[in-house]
Amino acid sequence: MKITRNNKFTAHVEASSMNDIMFFLLLFFLIIATLINPSVVKLTLPSSKKAVEMNKQQITIDVTKDVKYYINGSGTPTPADQLEDVLRAKTAGLTDPTVVLRLDKSLTIQDLVDALAIGSDLKIKMILATQPASK
Repeated sequence: MKITRNNKFTAHVEASSMNDIMFFLLLFFLIIATLINPSVVKLTLPSSKKAVEMNKQQITIDVTKDVKYYINGSGTPTPADQLEDVLRAKTAGLTDPTVVLRLDKSLTIQDLVDALAIGSDLKIKMILATQPASK
């Protein structure tokens, strides 16, 4: 009786540990992404055809749909009657202060004019933030 052996070598890669590695990478990136901007105010900005980027330090004012003012992405809203005093304090040491207004696109023009009037009184350069228009 002749016994034949099956000596054929088949190459294969064990991929079961790849699931664990991918899970840990996904978890790592999710945790890091939440640490980057822990108090981000969600706004839908109006669109524009031309975009200009600024390279200097600026102060941002986020105005939500319900007309709440957040300065520099803080987690607590600033009341409208205290906005001028807070801006005066934030821009006190700056030589050429620039304030970036980020208003939700559902707000009225009057809300924009109210914010611009405060900047005009303090003689601060104010810029309206928009998002690029989709083509």
